[in-house]
Amino acid sequence: MSTVTGLAYTHVDVFAPAPFTGNSLPVFLDVPELPAGQLVRITQELRHFEAVFLWSTADPATWRARVFDLSGELPFAGHPLLGAAAVLHRAAPTLPTRTWRIELAGGRVVSLTTELAEHGCHAVLDQGAPQFLGTVDQRERVARAFALDTDQVRDDLPMEVVSTGLRYLIVPVRAGALDRARITTDLTGLVHSVGAEFAVLFDESGTEIRHWNNDGVLEDVATGSAAGTIGAYRLRHHLVAGGQEFTLRQGRFTGRPSIMRIRATGTPERVDSVLVGGPVAFVGHGVVALPR
Repeated sequence: MSTVTGLAYTHVDVFAPAPFTGNSLPVFLDVPELPAGQLVRITQELRHFEAVFLWSTADPATWRARVFDLSGELPFAGHPLLGAAAVLHRAAPTLPTRTWRIELAGGRVVSLTTELAEHGCHAVLDQGAPQFLGTVDQRERVARAFALDTDQVRDDLPMEVVSTGLRYLIVPVRAGALDRARITTDLTGLVHSVGAEFAVLFDESGTEIRHWNNDGVLEDVATGSAAGTIGAYRLRHHLVAGGQEFTLRQGRFTGRPSIMRIRATGTPERVDSVLVGGPVAFVGHGVVALPR
């Protein structure tokens, strides 16, 4: 019997019009069933924001997935699922357009479509119906947490907790505020106190966001899960029409400009679903040793 000593992966850039832009990601296909601790160690070693591990099922179009960031397993994530679908399509390119079902560790099943493109694929994730979990009236506290003046957080749009799988506190800010923002103290206590897991700054005037890990050490390049909540938020507050696609920008401040295309369906009173998509570029391949 052979012993597994290394795990092969494909390196892709998600929300990237070409390689070396967007949000990088390692995608592992049909790896052995490993404990979560080993999968976390692999993710930490590669130092991408997240890594995704996939296992085939009896249905070639359905795969099981586990997503990890540098701290542990995530119940949902945007750019890892888009990157995973693109790698699956490249491995089975018999049709120009494919539909995939991915079963997540918590039991949720998501649907994605992929279409072959010049540098890789264009992938779209259906994040389903969002949850609106309440507005937050703490402008001064939230502004201070991001080193902003209170008047840089808009008072004509609400701060609101929205989820399409992960709970984000959406903080609408005025033009120019993103350039000044930084996290001065760990946000974990703040976001948990309002029923959120993370916070995202949103500039409606430029349809642009910034998002960091709660400790502020790392800034995310392109956050697909947060992008879905922004799509739902914009439709709910009459900032975009139902079914109208728009481009959301992120990554400017990390030197990795990213393109996220968002479309929320339904009405402001009832948002039915949010679609998040963008280009996925193929960068390379590698093998990582199996941690002991």
